[in-house]
This record gives sequence, C-alpha cells and structure tokens, in this order.
Amino acid sequence: MGHLFQRREMLSLAGSVLGSAMLARPAAAAGVEEVRARYLQSILPTRDDVDNWLRGRKYPFAKYDPELGYLHIDRDFKEGLNRAVCRYRYDRLGARQMLAYADRPCRINTYGNSFTSCEQVSDGETWQEVLARHLCEPVRNYGIGGYSVYQSYLRMVREERRAPATTIIFNIFDDDHYRNILGWQRFKFGVNDVSINPTVPYMEVDPSKRTVVYHGNPCPDQTSVYRLTDLEWVTRTFKDNVYLASRLRRLVSSKTGKPVPPTDYDDETLNRYGLFATNAVIDKVKRYGEQTGRKILFVLSYGGYVVQQFIDTGRRFDQPMVDHLDKLKVPYVDLLTAHAADRKQFRTTTADYLRRFFVGHYNPLGNHFCAFAMVDPLVRMLDPKPASHGPATSVTGGVIK
Repeated sequence: MGHLFQRREMLSLAGSVLGSAMLARPAAAAGVEEVRARYLQSILPTRDDVDNWLRGRKYPFAKYDPELGYLHIDRDFKEGLNRAVCRYRYDRLGARQMLAYADRPCRINTYGNSFTSCEQVSDGETWQEVLARHLCEPVRNYGIGGYSVYQSYLRMVREERRAPATTIIFNIFDDDHYRNILGWQRFKFGVNDVSINPTVPYMEVDPSKRTVVYHGNPCPDQTSVYRLTDLEWVTRTFKDNVYLASRLRRLVSSKTGKPVPPTDYDDETLNRYGLFATNAVIDKVKRYGEQTGRKILFVLSYGGYVVQQFIDTGRRFDQPMVDHLDKLKVPYVDLLTAHAADRKQFRTTTADYLRRFFVGHYNPLGNHFCAFAMVDPLVRMLDPKPASHGPATSVTGGVIK
C-alpha cells in the first residue's frame, strides 16, 4: 500500500531554519563556532524522528539503506501535472516498476537521481517507459531522488551484480555535483516531513591539490543513525565539510547584508568542488564500463532554473564537466543544448516554453522530450538493434509484417 502525501519542496536552501535560530543574537556578533553550533542544533532530528523513520512510520519518501543511505519505497504523492496523484511502485530489485515489455529480458539499466527516477509522474509516464515502448524492449529504472553522482555510481556497481545489463544510461542532473560532497542531506535539503534527509556516502575533494577521498555512509547501520541526535558527534563528524562551510558563509552573509549567491549553481566555490568530484566519478564510471564490457551512455539533465539561465544568458556553470566528457571521448546526450535548440521553434518567453515540460521535475511531456533526445545515440550503441530499428522482413500495403 503506498503512502498518499502532498510533497513539500525538498530542494529548499534550508536558510529559514538557521534564520529563526539566529534571531536571538545578531550574526555579526556570533563567532564561527557558535554559528555552526546553532545551525547544527536546529537541524538535528529527535530520537523519535529516527525511530519512526526506521520503522516506516514517518517520512514516506524512502527507507534506510546502510550503504547508500536510503532507497525509495512504494508511495502515492499528490504532486503531478494538474495536481494529479503520482503512483510509485518498486519491484523485488528495488527498481521502479517496469510496465512496457516487462516480461522480456532487459539489457538497458538506468542510474541517477530524481530526473532518472522520474519524480512527479506515475510509473508508466517515465522516460524509461517512453523508451521501452519505442524500442519494443524493457528499460530498467534504478533512479533515486536526491542521489549524488557518487551514490548513483555506487548503486550501479551494486545492482549490476544482481541484474546485469549490457548497456547503461548514467544520468547526471545539474544539482548532483553538490550532493557529492554533502555527507548529510540536511545541509542542503533542510528539515521536512517527506524525507528525513539522512547521511549518505560522500566525497572529500581538494581541486587545488587534485585529491579525492571517498567516504562511506557516516551511519552504516541502524543503531548509528541515532548519532544524528547528538550535536557533539555531528559537529565532530562534519567539522571539515565543504558544503556545510559554504552554507554557513551564505547564511551569515545574508544576515550581515553581504552579497549572497542566489543558488548553489551561482556559487563558484561549490561549482569548483562539486564539478571536480563529478569528473572523478565520471572517470570511475568509464573505467567500470571498460573493465566489465558494458556500453555506457552519459545523459546530462537539468532543471528549469539552469535551462532558463542558459537560454537567456548563455551561462553554463558545468562547462568543466562537458569539457571532461569531450576529452574522454565518451558518448553523452546534453539536454541543456537540446532544450536551447528546441526553444528556437517557439514564439514565447523562455518561462512559458519551460512550463510545457516542467512541473518541478519533468512532466509527462518533459519525459517524452528526454527519451527522444537520447534515442539515436542509444540505438547506435545497441547490438543487436532493437526491434523498432531492425530490418523489416516484408511490407504489404504500407504495413511492415
């Protein structure tokens, strides 16, 4: 039985949490340690929060996973186009339910975050299902909302042992770069009633020294999740976290009147760290494909904010990643340039153009656009060709038989 829930915005900047916590004393008078302590105290879960999540009584978005932090659960959220209820169901492998050609062998697995999971549409409306119906073969969906590029890589390695595919679509969303360096999702997503926003595996990177350290989930078993209620443990565990430091700087600056980047996408420090981390994971994905004989198609997907910024101003914050993909000579689909090219066909504002495709995430039309943007490069990778692109045996009266 799925949970019926009206999802609140999960991608908030979490600034309101600290903002109310700091009203008792001006930010300029508070030292860094005090600011950090107030902020962390404001986002700590209670023991009841943790207990209810682990027992499936609260936070209907996901369940605990010791390696990856969390996985999706069956649910019904009233969050679709025209406020439709979206149905999410998952199979015995933890993949989103396949409908089209589900009884046939699957040779295409897909990994990524919510733009792979296809949040805000029901099971049969995902881009994987659009692809499956076009190719006449199933496409498995291992996307998980909120995942980083690194988490998606870890899930790929794990799931390919259980249900291997010869071709992998590895989707990288524009917000995933910052998630690589989080460690605890509450630093980015704040506190809400939908997800507990747990600890996750993360990367510690230094672009100037070109170093990367991979960390597992800071809470690797259910008992350890209760550590998140302990301010001393949280402070000690995340004292050097780059994303937390950026969040604190931004919050303090906003209280003292200093200019603040409006989003993570506009924060050049976070871009440098996040994109460096993503490029390191891309290298791992490429190497994994080479070592296992799998063909991998990278897909770059974007939310409305980044698409509008690119179309209207030409700014592309993730150019270092695109340059890296070009340097590696790996196949990829760039949905940012795909939308920019498509936009030229419309005599309307960019905002109105984007409303055709987005309801936060892609609506059904947006998922259709996404699927057909990758059809041609995907078909070139498949051997043998899918039934929809194979040779016709005969034609009678204009009908292939």
